[in-house]
Amino acid sequence: MITIKEASSPKDLKAFVKFPFELYKDSSNWVPPIIKQEMETFNKKKNPIFNDAEATFFLAYKNNEIVGRIAAIINWLEVNQQKQKKMRFGWFDVIDDIEVTKALLEKVHEIGKANDLDYVEGPVGFSNLDKVGLLTEGYQYLGSMITWYNYPYYVDHFKELGYTDEKLYSESRFPFSNVKTEFFLKAQELIKKRYELTALKFTKTEEVMPYVDDMFDLFNHSYASLSSFVAITDIQKEYFKKKFISFVNPEYIKFVIDKNEKLVAFAIVMPSFAKALQKTKGKLFPFGFRHILHAKKHSKDVIFYLIGILPEYQNKGVTAVIFNEYYEEFTKKGILNCVRTPELEDNLAIHQIWKHFKPEVYKRRKTVKKDIQ
Repeated sequence: MITIKEASSPKDLKAFVKFPFELYKDSSNWVPPIIKQEMETFNKKKNPIFNDAEATFFLAYKNNEIVGRIAAIINWLEVNQQKQKKMRFGWFDVIDDIEVTKALLEKVHEIGKANDLDYVEGPVGFSNLDKVGLLTEGYQYLGSMITWYNYPYYVDHFKELGYTDEKLYSESRFPFSNVKTEFFLKAQELIKKRYELTALKFTKTEEVMPYVDDMFDLFNHSYASLSSFVAITDIQKEYFKKKFISFVNPEYIKFVIDKNEKLVAFAIVMPSFAKALQKTKGKLFPFGFRHILHAKKHSKDVIFYLIGILPEYQNKGVTAVIFNEYYEEFTKKGILNCVRTPELEDNLAIHQIWKHFKPEVYKRRKTVKKDIQ
């Protein structure tokens, strides 16, 4: 018999966070989160997303053992401002038992129906800076800090339960040796001169901070046209500063400003923390920090996390300026591989940016959708 219980106490939420550690204990490609960070993400007093969203966390039990989990999410900015009557679900993990999957999803549909929503979509997080998508190809490759991993049977469960594909994503990679300076070196000098642009270099995190609010504003502006986009609010900016910026090498944050010191483009690259996180087993103490710091300084793989360009500067070659900055930095550090985070397959503009580097699509993922009856 399958029993679904709401995880509301700190003890239950910790069990919610730790369930994947048991489920994927034999997987060499699953990358664990940091348990403390996950707990803070779900803490309604600490995470400002709960000012504009709500979430209910469910655990599935069978024979008194946890066999699945799911977060049922409503982003009220999306529902009320964008008129997207969507019920979200995320942090979905389950054993290979379709009845468990069905029971968990029924709870999501119940909440959606009670709130007069039209359909369920997932797996997604609270916002666009959360993880997204069900892995459909590339199970044999190591995951990352900023993506979810899942077993192939997840896809079969959703198909059998009548869910259809909603958004398709791809993840690409290319060796740094594919980067040839003829595609951007001369161009970036001309572009800087023509538009009176300057590329900023940072060596300390505190040097970055004065620009971060402007970066989030630019992020909101440059991604606003995407169908899945929900803007980052002012109060969320402060939260994401603390959560993300400390993980990023300041020299991997690139800003481009105009003659009036207005931010016109940015890019954030992160070292790959995947192997370090596997060594931490979800804990920063007593030795987890050491693995994280080592990866931050010495990882030869990097992940292009975010890139944003003001609409009026798109198609003007500003990416050449950004690429030149990274080329110099990556050459100094001996970077070997560049990886891109999940990108919508129909976002042709972002795919055009990378075409000269001959990227290889090595993973695909998707969100799935079903109407609420």
